[in-house]
Amino acid sequence: MSEVEKKSQQEYSASSIQVLEGLEAVRKRPAMYIGDIGVKGLHHLVYEVVDNSIDEAMAGYCKNISVFINEDNSITVADDGRGIPVDMHEKEGKSALEVVMTVLHAGGKFDKGSYKVSGGLHGVGVSCVNALSSLLHVEVRLNGKLYMQEYSCGFPKAPVAEIGTSTENGTTVTFLPDSSIFIESVYKYDILAARLRELAYLNAGIKISLTDKRFPNEDGTFKCEHFFSTRGLSEFVEFIDSAREKLIEQVIHINTDKFGTPVEIAMTYNTTFNENLYSYVNNINTIEGGTHVAGFRRALTRTLKKYAEDNKFLDKIKFEINGDDFREGLTAVISVKVAEPQFEGQTKTKLGNNETMGYVDQAVGEVLGNYLEEHPKEAKIIVEKVILAATARHAARKAREMVQRKSPLSGGGLPGKLADCSDKDPTKCEVFLVEGDSAGGTAKQGRNRAFQAILPLRGKILNVEKAMQHKVLESEEIRNIYTALGVTIGTEEDSKALNDSKIRYHKIIIMTDADVDGSHIATLIMTFFFRHMKDLIEKGYLYIATPPLYLCKKGKIEEYCWTENQRALFTEKYAGGNEGSVHIQRYKGLGEMNAEQLWSTTMNPEHRTLRQVTIENGAEADHIFSMLMGDDVAPRRQFIEDNATYAKIDA
Repeated sequence: MSEVEKKSQQEYSASSIQVLEGLEAVRKRPAMYIGDIGVKGLHHLVYEVVDNSIDEAMAGYCKNISVFINEDNSITVADDGRGIPVDMHEKEGKSALEVVMTVLHAGGKFDKGSYKVSGGLHGVGVSCVNALSSLLHVEVRLNGKLYMQEYSCGFPKAPVAEIGTSTENGTTVTFLPDSSIFIESVYKYDILAARLRELAYLNAGIKISLTDKRFPNEDGTFKCEHFFSTRGLSEFVEFIDSAREKLIEQVIHINTDKFGTPVEIAMTYNTTFNENLYSYVNNINTIEGGTHVAGFRRALTRTLKKYAEDNKFLDKIKFEINGDDFREGLTAVISVKVAEPQFEGQTKTKLGNNETMGYVDQAVGEVLGNYLEEHPKEAKIIVEKVILAATARHAARKAREMVQRKSPLSGGGLPGKLADCSDKDPTKCEVFLVEGDSAGGTAKQGRNRAFQAILPLRGKILNVEKAMQHKVLESEEIRNIYTALGVTIGTEEDSKALNDSKIRYHKIIIMTDADVDGSHIATLIMTFFFRHMKDLIEKGYLYIATPPLYLCKKGKIEEYCWTENQRALFTEKYAGGNEGSVHIQRYKGLGEMNAEQLWSTTMNPEHRTLRQVTIENGAEADHIFSMLMGDDVAPRRQFIEDNATYAKIDA
């Protein structure tokens, strides 16, 4: 160990841990600290523990992070960082480890000498995880010794104990979420894998692994993935765009620390018509953007426009080119590391530090300007794409005006096919987007007219993944959705901005047949919402109805079954497993049910099951939608083959 490392190890001690307040309210109001007590909150616990390890890595002391989903759905996170200090905390009169694990807002993140920048919930994280876990076990490897402490619901079972020796440093935390608090207790491998992959891209050089010990393979091994990136955000952009056709071969990479705030950006262009921009501050996904995004967009527009004007590309253009046009077909990831980030916005995921805008603006302007001068062929291709986008935007204006004109809020009428509800309070109202006129007719008969509206959609709507904006707005079915919902699009500053201030329903429910075609239609509708009405998904307004797959009858006993497992249980319970003696009706379409059946199984709020559409990870969702709905067949085939066991369809 060098003298510098020894000094840093000594400095990171109990005196580095500052205490701001206690833990009392966490178990009473967990949603205030982790978002919710469902799937999102459950997985957020893992992120908080991993974020501590990432902070050690960003400080230069950790290279390996291992995450395990254990057999009992507990989680283990192990790292090779410095190890949480265990010496006595002078103010609290107990081990610094116990202070970190049991006191809210206690941690090295508040001591500028310990961490330059950090992610997580600013010191709330690991103590919150402890408070919301029925059992938490922590081991610290530090100064040649091994220490351990156990907790239950945030309370230590015994003082920190020295239990052995260790030749390495690091921390291992194992926790079991409290089932009396969380309504969901099963961890989803794919959700954790998406976040860990993201962290590996955002922190090049750190090795992160995820192992699922719940389902051993035939040879006794477990499902395990290793996430490691050498090129950081460049690889991240390549991953997001892997199913799209490239416009330029090279990813433009910006990585600078010259302004005292590390700024890393990777960007490229593809042949699609969407902007795909993801921003992070200290590894936190800033879904509402902020000053770093504003700085990037300002520099992108200014630099590209100047290059195009200097090279006479815009001389024949008869109309003004705006910021939107420079971002069509753009995929970019922005990551900044800010010592004291100020977050604002509804979800506290919007960066407010004004100085960051200037840092990002200067970094992008300098590097992008050099790139355009050094790559004239690629620069010309990008500018031609911008001009095409501007031309299409002018064509889209007419189509957009048609949507606005038909909006009920602008004096026009509602779509003729919409069977509206009588209540006008959007918080109480819901609209079903139903596949086909036949099922739409059944739904209209079965609904509760007070608060349920029905909008039948004819066949498969336009695949917006492969369509320019004016084509999207020229689609009658899509115009009907805009008009029925009462939302409008386009402002002077942003021609694609969504105005949902006067939305007419707070529940938008996709209701399609339980077959392959129905699934395809539902995916098309979700793609439209993800690309053009993402705000509504983020506000929690989009749902998917789940009609039953079967009606099982044995004598006078009837039960609806939504899964193969439920069907098997019915057969076992009432026919001793003899399926031949059970009458099974397979519902391939909504039209096969009468109005009363559709109401009781799928539309009645007291008995139905709605699946809320959420975006756990924007970059991952972007990658999947472009892969499923884009032109490139190979990755789509691979995805289907990899997930075939989860998509079994009963003949």
